[in-house]
Amino acid sequence: MSQAEGRTQGSVGRRTVLGAAALTGAGAALGLGAGPAAAQGGVGRRLPVPAVIAHRGASGYRPEHTLGSYQLAYDLGADVIEQDVVPTKDGHLVCRHENEIGGTTDVAARPEFADRRTTKTVDGVAITGWFTEDFTLAELRTLRAKERIPNNRQRNTVYDGRWGVPTLEDVFRWAARLEEENGRPVWLHIETKHPTYFRHLGLGLEERLAALLRTYDRAGSRATNFLQSFEPSSIQRLARLVSAPGVVLLSGAASRPWDFTEAGDPRTVADLVRPEGLAWIASYAKGLGPTLDLILPRDSTGKLLPETTLVRDAHAAGLILHPYTHRPENTFLPLDYRVGTDPNAYGDTFGWLKRCFETGIDGIFTDVTDQGLLAAADFRG
Repeated sequence: MSQAEGRTQGSVGRRTVLGAAALTGAGAALGLGAGPAAAQGGVGRRLPVPAVIAHRGASGYRPEHTLGSYQLAYDLGADVIEQDVVPTKDGHLVCRHENEIGGTTDVAARPEFADRRTTKTVDGVAITGWFTEDFTLAELRTLRAKERIPNNRQRNTVYDGRWGVPTLEDVFRWAARLEEENGRPVWLHIETKHPTYFRHLGLGLEERLAALLRTYDRAGSRATNFLQSFEPSSIQRLARLVSAPGVVLLSGAASRPWDFTEAGDPRTVADLVRPEGLAWIASYAKGLGPTLDLILPRDSTGKLLPETTLVRDAHAAGLILHPYTHRPENTFLPLDYRVGTDPNAYGDTFGWLKRCFETGIDGIFTDVTDQGLLAAADFRG
């Protein structure tokens, strides 16, 4: 996110990730090295190790963050399904990877919204497009979702326009219906996007998210969801509002969380993955969501370098690891696992997943739920 290669499957089997149903105090480990979970109650259940997290739904097969993508991930059997949330002008939380929606909806083709195109600076980066905070929910409801990376996933474009932009409340209602119909809990991994930016606009995410979590009985320590953010202060704020487990997301080693930049905190991700940084994270969060490059780094050609000690160190601090993101196309894979010369063709996806699981991670974000589930089942034996 060098530890001995090839952990035995037996040790993986003994280390059970207890979902939110088994979490207790703020610094508690999630069943690392633990025996069976205590009585869980409600719809809570243990998550398998490694858990398969559907990244923005089954985004390798359907446009991301649509009810179609979430439903397919559920139908395929995902252990957890991810949502990213950003606000509308009137304060509703909607599921989009970014607040700029020119690349994920048909807004650019809608003449009635042509005058909404603008340039904004988000987390220090100038971006031109259309932004959720400039639209009411009623206006966003008129838009249709489309594939974000059509050059890589041409087949997904057949679904362009089929679904709209869901609110987080839509997702909670969808999950509740499925749980009632099937008796199977729907685990969610909910990310606050650009929380400092939105707080400056008077659209703080954490309070809105906490209110929805309480309304839909997802706020407690036994809730079947994780809360995640690239800004540690967002997870700290959420920890004061609800008991659902928090996960701190980490980008490249040289990067700084944007809330650190704004607060003048000089620490980088490289500082946070050291033992003292991990201990600080464990004081208010339950998990870590690092880029896979922090665990299995690559050189300038894309070839894998020796594994880091992050998994071992994070586990020692009592944190679970849910790294991101497994994608099967050659262009996203390490050089060691590419097959052929077509960048959009599938490489050795199962080989790469196996190598990831060998590090001892507790779960992985993947765009292709079925491949993740098959690889996890193979690894668990």
